Amino acid sequence: MLASGLLYAGLVLAFVGIVTIVRPLRWLRIPSRRRATVVLAAGLLLAVVAVALPAPTIRVVQTRSQLDAIVPAWQFGERHEIRVHADPARVERAIRAVTAREIRLFRLLTWIRNPRLPRSTQRENILAAPADRPILDVALKGGFMALAEEPQRELVFGTLVLVPAEIRRLPPDELRRRRAAFNPAAFAALDKPGYAKAAMNFRLEDEGGGWTRLVTETRVFATDDHARRRFAAYWRTIYPGSALIRRMWLRAIRERAERE
Repeated sequence: MLASGLLYAGLVLAFVGIVTIVRPLRWLRIPSRRRATVVLAAGLLLAVVAVALPAPTIRVVQTRSQLDAIVPAWQFGERHEIRVHADPARVERAIRAVTAREIRLFRLLTWIRNPRLPRSTQRENILAAPADRPILDVALKGGFMALAEEPQRELVFGTLVLVPAEIRRLPPDELRRRRAAFNPAAFAALDKPGYAKAAMNFRLEDEGGGWTRLVTETRVFATDDHARRRFAAYWRTIYPGSALIRRMWLRAIRERAERE
């Protein structure tokens, strides 16, 4: 993703600028603190530009999946796929059974996003997942909701990643009432200002001969410009780790399905 790459390039450049202000390094062709200050300023400017880059809305041309029907427009997204030497039924079982321990780097990367003490009592969620619980169960009990399901074809789940401040300040009883009334149809229809909704799927494509193509796609739709700008900074910061988690997640599913 271009914006995320520019952001991290700017942060690295700014870090080099800070280091060379403390101690100029001629081998980096930064022989003076004045030049180091220019490098720092250039890095910070590049990072700001990366965060401020527009995020155009992408729209589905033809509905081909449940995810297309639920989130037909989005500004932020990623897509990954893998081939699995197993039939769709085995792959679906693996999707539902794979744990955080099986996903390489999962707990490290989620800890970086959500630091916590080793024995903290934080409520279980996808960013604080137990090692040996199915990760999908943890997600669905920790803030995500099942949005659609086609056996051996597709599973879609999602959550709200931005909510207006006036909603967060509602009394607990009112919040519980609203959560209870919030269903997949309400999720799909939500377009009030101040929200950003995220949906992720696993889609299985039977390729025959005992092979299945497994695709996962994540889409985030911000309902207004303010929410879009707020989420852009977060998304462009976490994107490299998010993409790595998705790839490792697919590999863990493949390993479990082929081992079954």
